[in-house]
Amino acid sequence: MDYTYQQIAKMIDHSLLSPYLTGEDLEQGCRQGRDYDCASICIMPYYLKRCAEILLGSTVKPSTTIGFPHGCHTTAVKLAEAKQALEDGAEELDMVVNISRVLSGDWAYVRQELGAVIGLTHDRDRKIKIIFENCYLTNDHKICLCELCGELRADWVKTATGFGSGGATLEDLKLMRAHSPAHVQVKAAGGIRDLDKLLEVRALGVTRVGASRTSAILEECKRRLKG
Repeated sequence: MDYTYQQIAKMIDHSLLSPYLTGEDLEQGCRQGRDYDCASICIMPYYLKRCAEILLGSTVKPSTTIGFPHGCHTTAVKLAEAKQALEDGAEELDMVVNISRVLSGDWAYVRQELGAVIGLTHDRDRKIKIIFENCYLTNDHKICLCELCGELRADWVKTATGFGSGGATLEDLKLMRAHSPAHVQVKAAGGIRDLDKLLEVRALGVTRVGASRTSAILEECKRRLKG
C-alpha cells in the first residue's frame, strides 16, 4: 500500500450538510468525525459552534459553508456569514462562487467577491475553499476560476456542493489541477463514496475530498491495511 490510514483520513472533510439531519444526527456525526480523525467536519453553519466545542483538543478542524448551496447571496451576506463562522470557531470555509455572475461573464464582480471573502478569511489566519459547481459551467469558466483563485491565493478549488446536478469528475479534476498554481490545492466533492474512488482522485493530485460515507471509506481503509 502506498498510503497510511492517517494520510487517507486527513484527506476527508466529513460532510454534515443535508438539511434533514437532526441535532442528534449532527452531534453523532461530529463525534464520528473526531473518532475517525478526519481532516475536518464540514457542518451546517448553525451547528458550527457546537462542532468546534466537540473537536476541541483534537486535530480535526471545524468547517462550514458560505453562500451555500447556490452562491447567489450578495457579497455583503457572504462576508457576514464568513465573519460569523470565523467567530464561531471555523478553521476552514467552503464558499460557493456566484454561479449566475460566472455564467454572465461578470469577472470583475467575481474577482471582487472572491477577493473580499478570501481576504477576510486570511486576515483571521484561516483557510478557504472555493466551490465552482462545475456541472453548470464550461471548461472556459472553470479555467478562468482556477486562474482567479490562483491570483487571489485561495487555499483550495473545489468541484461541487454535492447539491447540484453533478459532482466531481476525473476530467474536471485533471483540468483544475492543470490550471491551478501549485499553492492552490484541489478538493473533490460530489460522488466520492468509496475508497477506490478516493484513491483514484488522490492519484490526480487531489488533497481533500468531501464525503458523507466517511465510515465506509475509512473502515475499508483499515481492512485493506490490516490484510
